[in-house]
Amino acid sequence: MTTLIKLEIIRALRNKKFMFFSVIYPPALYLIIAGGADRKPIPGMQLDMGLYFMVAMAAFGAMTAVLLGNSERIAKEREKGWVRQLRLTALPGHGYVMAKIASAATVTLPAIVFVEVVAAAVKGVRMETWQWASLTFSIWAGSLVFAALGVAIGYIASGDAVRPITMIIYFALSILGGLWMPSTVFPQWLQNIAKWLPTHAYAALGQAIELGNAPHLKDVAVLVGYLVVFAGGAAWLYRKDTRKA
Repeated sequence: MTTLIKLEIIRALRNKKFMFFSVIYPPALYLIIAGGADRKPIPGMQLDMGLYFMVAMAAFGAMTAVLLGNSERIAKEREKGWVRQLRLTALPGHGYVMAKIASAATVTLPAIVFVEVVAAAVKGVRMETWQWASLTFSIWAGSLVFAALGVAIGYIASGDAVRPITMIIYFALSILGGLWMPSTVFPQWLQNIAKWLPTHAYAALGQAIELGNAPHLKDVAVLVGYLVVFAGGAAWLYRKDTRKA
């Protein structure tokens, strides 16, 4: 499994399209969205735009890396027969799923760190050392949820359908979860829905740390619940696909 993880990391880092959309695109969006109003307070929150969108874009970049990368890669591997070849090895089904999740989560670090560096260097965002470290870890750990979702989508969709399906889920979760705009501007009924989405809980981890607090247990529980569901679903789909072969 370790060899497979290393192979997946090398493949991802060599993908120029992946590096652009997961590493360059999020900090560029951060600079555009925060703009000159980075100190403007967010309605209904204790954060300004500079802090809010630093977490939002770091989470967006990490989610881009693991969700889009995993789903499309797995769907194409299934069509090309690569997954069938792996079944002939001693690698168990859960090992394949965990390798995909672990390798995808590893390459999220550049996306997260780059946004933080831009926020500190260009926008003058300042926090305590423990906050920077905790923020980076929480966003990285939370990306495991979307890595698992990417694996599951890769087994549901065919090579032709995987991109549109993934993009619909990707944009819906990003917008409704408050990564592109604060969910506090939504109608109350939509805010009530957004609170239970994984992206909302994901961003909330970092927002709590920015305020000097520990992440809320509810947000952690929501993410753990989604991780169990997505990872379990991915493992079940892998076994189902194996029985078809």
